[in-house]
Amino acid sequence: MSAHEQSDKPDKLASLTADAILQLIYGDDLAGCKVSPDSVATLVGEALKQKDRQSTELLNLYSKVAEAVHILSTPPDATKVTNPAELHDLLSDRLDRIHTIAKKTMETTALFKP
Repeated sequence: MSAHEQSDKPDKLASLTADAILQLIYGDDLAGCKVSPDSVATLVGEALKQKDRQSTELLNLYSKVAEAVHILSTPPDATKVTNPAELHDLLSDRLDRIHTIAKKTMETTALFKP
């Protein structure tokens, strides 16, 4: 089997799911089924790939958010912040940025909710 033929063949989870769906509808022997299990598996496989892409996007977003919050929550270098007013301004700016990140993250993740 060529590499192209292997990439066209549905993966195991999609095939198992397609078989289970068809067995649920037609029974274990699939009597009367005029649909190829592979054609159903292709549809299931595409749905699974879409869900996988969404999960990957959310994990990437999570990673970026965690990194940004980590950077913003790291205490400032004591030698660079010399007075209380500077510290106040710096911390206020950082809190504003964390708030913005949290708001954008909530808006983005809301797009993935059913």
